[in-house]
Amino acid sequence: MARRKSVPVLSEEELKDVLADLGLKATAQRMAVHRAMCALEHAGPDEVASYIKEELGTSISTASIYNILKEFADCGIYSRRMGQSGILQFDAVRNNHVHLYDRTSGEHINVNDDGLLSAVESSLKGRRFRGYKVEYVDIQIVCRPTRRKTPKE
Repeated sequence: MARRKSVPVLSEEELKDVLADLGLKATAQRMAVHRAMCALEHAGPDEVASYIKEELGTSISTASIYNILKEFADCGIYSRRMGQSGILQFDAVRNNHVHLYDRTSGEHINVNDDGLLSAVESSLKGRRFRGYKVEYVDIQIVCRPTRRKTPKE
C-alpha cells in the first residue's frame, strides 16, 4: 500500500472564496478553526480548541468550534469521521483517500491507495441499495501498531 503525503486542505484564500460563494463571512473564528484544521487534518472540537489556544494564542469556546466544524462539513468543506471510541472528528483533507484508524492512539492516518478505492468503487457501480443512493466511498481500516514504540521514538 503506497503511503503518500496528504493533499493539502483549502488555502485560506480558497476558503474565503468558498465562504463568499456560500454567502458566509470569513470571520476571525472561522479562519482560526481552519488554520487549526490545516495543521491537524483530523480533529475534534476539543483538539481544535487546544490548538487555537496553544498555537494561535486565542480562545474560542468548544461549542463555537463545533458549530463551525459542523457548518464546514455541511457545506462540503470538511468531512466527518467517527472514531472507534465514538468521538466525532472532522477531516480537512479534500481528496478521496483511505484512513487507517489506530485504535490504540485514536489517530487517523491518511493513505492514498487509488487501487483500493478504484476496486471498491468499481464493485459498487450499478449496485442498488433500496432506499439509498451512494454519494462517495469512505474507507476506514481499523488497525493497531505492530510493535511498541521505544522511549526514544
